[in-house]
Amino acid sequence: MPNLRLAALTAEIEANVRRALLEDVGSGDITAQLIPAERLAKATVISRDAAVIAGSAWVDSVFRQLDPRVAVHWQVADGDRVTPNQALFHLEGPARSLLTGERSALNFLQMLSGVATRSQHYADKVADTQVKLLDTRKTLPGLRLAQKYAVTCGGCHNHRIGLYDAFLIKENHIAACGGIAEAITAAHKIAPGKLVEVEVESLSELKQALDGGADIIMLDELSLDDMREAVRLTAGRAKLEASGGVTDATLRPIAETGVDYISIGTLTKDVKAVDLSMRLSV
Repeated sequence: MPNLRLAALTAEIEANVRRALLEDVGSGDITAQLIPAERLAKATVISRDAAVIAGSAWVDSVFRQLDPRVAVHWQVADGDRVTPNQALFHLEGPARSLLTGERSALNFLQMLSGVATRSQHYADKVADTQVKLLDTRKTLPGLRLAQKYAVTCGGCHNHRIGLYDAFLIKENHIAACGGIAEAITAAHKIAPGKLVEVEVESLSELKQALDGGADIIMLDELSLDDMREAVRLTAGRAKLEASGGVTDATLRPIAETGVDYISIGTLTKDVKAVDLSMRLSV
């Protein structure tokens, strides 16, 4: 499974920020016009929570697009763990621009740091095992690459990015194709070289997926005993991914069955934003 790298996201970051500024600033920040245009200011952004940071490039892009005269001085890097009241970055520049860009910049940073923090929480629980924790496609529309990048900042890994880069054959696909073997055969013909993953709901379906030549087999809400048996039956012929019913309580037992991957929708779906605050001085 690939992990997104920041260098590959440059165009996406710029597009994310353009949309955010258009949404928030629109034709102009009328409240900022209360401040003299020539007035300079400084500001410090702190975290009120313990967190893992992600999203610095989005913050940089907000102020670069809004006003290149704003200087951003980072005190932390993406992937760093921070404590409450720790300074994350300092700003210097026109007071109007600092205030106009504040909400868009913090929106990106608080949400992406929330994803990274949640991801690190889960990654820490299985750090001494061989399992890799994967995200899903349960992301905010338009911000998938941003969220998947944040997942990697928290020590987890990316599943497929979208519907285009790997096959994931589920129950309805299998029914429409006429069976597991038929679906796998069709996938190999349509896009040779693409990963083919098949979702199974029983050990008998697992055997069909193995015989059909699946690269990855998703064990959908199998019991722990069945997962252990699936690992034994598979014996390295394919990678195994556990999915469904993953919580704080079940994560560790699932990892200890010996599966290769565990996919967790809540890494990106149910994220609590990190509480951030900006303090301005003129």
